[in-house]
Amino acid sequence: MDLIERFKRSARERALRVVMPEGTDGRIVAAARLIADDGFARPVVVGAADKVAAAASEAGVSLGGVETVDPAEGTRLDGFASAYSEARAGEISEKVARRLCKKRLMFGAMMLRQGEGDVMVAGADSTTANVIQSATLGVGLAEGISAPSSFFLMVLPEFEGERDKLFIFADCAVIVDPDAGQLAAIAVASARSAAALLEEEPRLAMISFSTMGSADHELVDKVKEATRLACEALGDGVLLDGEMQADAAIAERVAKKKAPESPVAGRANVLVFPGLESGNACYKLVQYMAGAKALGPILQGFARPVSDLSRGATAEDIVGTAAVLCAMASE
Repeated sequence: MDLIERFKRSARERALRVVMPEGTDGRIVAAARLIADDGFARPVVVGAADKVAAAASEAGVSLGGVETVDPAEGTRLDGFASAYSEARAGEISEKVARRLCKKRLMFGAMMLRQGEGDVMVAGADSTTANVIQSATLGVGLAEGISAPSSFFLMVLPEFEGERDKLFIFADCAVIVDPDAGQLAAIAVASARSAAALLEEEPRLAMISFSTMGSADHELVDKVKEATRLACEALGDGVLLDGEMQADAAIAERVAKKKAPESPVAGRANVLVFPGLESGNACYKLVQYMAGAKALGPILQGFARPVSDLSRGATAEDIVGTAAVLCAMASE
């Protein structure tokens, strides 16, 4: 079964609400139409009523049966401003909160915060930085997470005799040079993402140019400390080990020589890279040299699933991202 179809199937009975705050973009309303017709989730399109209607007309789709929300109508905005102001007591006035919540991304984020949506897909017409900022302020970070990050879901056509082998690569798009604490947060968020998306137990490898002390360098020390912090946060229920080189992480033959005592080495399905320089390069190499499908980047670490879109995303791309987020949403 196609991966996206698997995610849709798992979401279909849960009737999750997908908040789409860029409702004046034709691709967004076209994607909302596809989601509604498929029935794996309930799209909620946000935007001024006349502009959403114009976008639908431009895209050649009907909004019949698709929920739309006009931020200028009703009392939602007042409620969001009040809730945000209370959460930031002493830091921001309700007047300022109202102005902030009126912005489309923040409005969508507050819908999730207030339980009026389950996941949010944005970025078709907004920068990644704005999506992350709005989600951090509005939705907030998940418990135990100190910084948002991202991952790619890598689908290899064949690996070690297994077809369509899934890996999670993190972080490949957000935190350029994480410190040990941020790297640990990436690992914790990746473990949660893997638990939701992989049909097998998450096994995380903290990637370095050293395996179990084979090299001595401050960059190795960072990975070692991140490994300690992540293991402490995750407890005994999650398999995570490091530091280790990529070959030791995924090749059993190499693992037997370099890390024979590791419960993860040679079997890792989640690779946590020490920085964006290595993570971004590795996912692209695997994508183009191994013919892998790279799904993402998907944001992670928020209290409710939120993701960014490429500004060149098609309606089908948006539907796929929504399906992944629905699979990530806790039941």
